[in-house]
Amino acid sequence: MEQARCVASGLRARYDAVRAFTESLCATLCPEDHVVQSMPDASPVKWHLAHTTWFFETFVLGERAGYAPFHPQFGYLFNSYYVSVGERHSRPRRGVLSRPTVDETYRYRRHVDERMRELLDELAAGRHADDLAFTIEVGLHHEQQHQELILTDLKHAMAQNPLRPAIFGGAPPGRRGGGAGELRNVDYLDHAEGVRWVGHGGGAFAFDNEAPRHRVFVGAFALAERPVTCGEYLAFMQDGGYSRPELWLSSGWDAVVANRWEAPLYWERRERRERHERHERHDDGFQLFTLHGLRELDADEPVCHVSHYEADAYARWAGARLPTEAEWETAAQGALAGAEEVPRGAAPGEAGEASIEGNFAERGRYHPEPAGAPSRPGAPRQLLGDVWEWTSSAYAPYPGFRPWSGALGEYNGKFMSSQLVLRGGSAATPASHVRATYRNFFPPDARWQLSGVRLARDL
Repeated sequence: MEQARCVASGLRARYDAVRAFTESLCATLCPEDHVVQSMPDASPVKWHLAHTTWFFETFVLGERAGYAPFHPQFGYLFNSYYVSVGERHSRPRRGVLSRPTVDETYRYRRHVDERMRELLDELAAGRHADDLAFTIEVGLHHEQQHQELILTDLKHAMAQNPLRPAIFGGAPPGRRGGGAGELRNVDYLDHAEGVRWVGHGGGAFAFDNEAPRHRVFVGAFALAERPVTCGEYLAFMQDGGYSRPELWLSSGWDAVVANRWEAPLYWERRERRERHERHERHDDGFQLFTLHGLRELDADEPVCHVSHYEADAYARWAGARLPTEAEWETAAQGALAGAEEVPRGAAPGEAGEASIEGNFAERGRYHPEPAGAPSRPGAPRQLLGDVWEWTSSAYAPYPGFRPWSGALGEYNGKFMSSQLVLRGGSAATPASHVRATYRNFFPPDARWQLSGVRLARDL
């Protein structure tokens, strides 16, 4: 009982921290910034603030006898895709919701927070079942997903503004990685063939799509020890990468033509001018838009905001390929466990994860940085943080997959079609939200997330 109370007490602290971090991301925004929606795939900040609150109100507070919703229509306005819960406002039209106001949205958050803290105190006193704590934990990880979406949706919206406003004033935190010339060549780390364990083994939180842990045969492969850089991707562009259909999947080439892609999202051509930072390399043809405003293109940073189609075309141009998610996880589990690979005979759950380090949202950069020195000789760099890394794997259920029960079963499983898996987290991902088994997924033409490329090869 005492252990359960400690867990519940920790949950209260985590709840407060997650909810506060969400609002800290919005501290510099004006009301107008909260309501803009730049495309159907993105949502206004106000909607994210309300939807994450709706999740707790609906799936936690709403299960308690006598709880009355803050507003009778908020369930309709701020439901996302939970069909079993009720009707929903059209996703592409979230930007037309001038009401509720931004102030009322924050009052909604205060109201739900007060009720949730009362409930969390009761939970700490042992007056509720463990399944309530699990639902709250789901809600917290759900909100962390929306913290990343707030950043990426805001970035897309501000990039449409001719003023190119900087949401976060001042210079971003300085880069920590390699300097000029250090990243000109990429090494590959070899992994022997074998039967590997893939998926989450339990013990800590994971989404249902990360389970069950199961064995797969992984052929011998080599994985690049760092992601592809902007300078390397620029060489692909200069070699006619966007005008050579032989490099592209058929639907990818259709996307290039239809969307007139010539560069990653947020790359902008500019007039040639003198380099003005002595210790960093910049390309004279491009600058790029970030949440800190327009800045010079740094050739040593990982390239980001590329679609799966672009990642696949680059890999083919480079004489390589994208890794499968089983290959990626094999390398990541081994790196986090402090060994070259997960031991061949390891049982489910034995591949423990070390503390997560990397360039994540808490750092406030919200943009990838050059790779630093490896943690040890032969270790991969930037597997976690900086950029989500496209894999060649379709987002499909693991053998024996079972979605969560009830309405929460709609969280992941029903999207297992026409999507590709990304791994590793990004500079907009909260550090406590990501792990080696985490499966992100997007359609192959998506570019507004901080998505990048890590190459693989057969051995």
